[in-house]
Formats: sequence, structure tokens, C-alpha cells
Amino acid sequence: MSVDNARVVDAVGIENATGDVVLTVADHLDWVDAPAHLEVLQSKLNSYLAFVEGGELLEQYPGAAGRLVRIEVVLKYPPKASAERFFSEAAATVQAAGFRLAYRVL
Repeated sequence: MSVDNARVVDAVGIENATGDVVLTVADHLDWVDAPAHLEVLQSKLNSYLAFVEGGELLEQYPGAAGRLVRIEVVLKYPPKASAERFFSEAAATVQAAGFRLAYRVL
């Protein structure tokens, strides 16, 4: 599973420290073609939002009920400036929907 398969949620878990539900995006792509990479990433994030907002998360993981949902993108390569701007804008959109978005580099 990876960022380039938008139809699959890569991983779902409950973070012990916070109790948050964490949906992980495994992003192995480099940033050579940043616009294409961002398009793939946006598609994946849209799928994750649909998964949560459409009720599939609660259907498949009833233990997620009442918990804060965080989408976490785990990057293999450090993001370029354009990607950092994308993450900032996407985080605001995701927050407006009632969830959180974060990213980190392995």
C-alpha cells in the first residue's frame, strides 16, 4: 500500500499516547516531479477524507468512535517548499472538516 493507490487506506491505528485515531499515508515518492507528486497526494488525502466522512472508518473500526482523527503522511523524502505550502493549506482544509493533518519524514 502506498500513496499512489488512492483507493486503499494504508494503515489505521489508535495512538496510545493521545488516543487519537491515526490514518497513515505511506509516501515513498521523491519530489523530482513535485506537481505530479502533489496531485497523487491530494487524491490520496481526498480518499481518506471520504473514508472518514462517509462513515467507513466507523464501520470498519468501531473503536474509532468519539476519537480525534488525524491523517499522518509519512514521507520517505523531505518535501520541497511547494509541498510544505501544500501541507499547510491541506491542514487548514482538513481542520475545517474536523480532523487533523500532519506529516513527517522517516
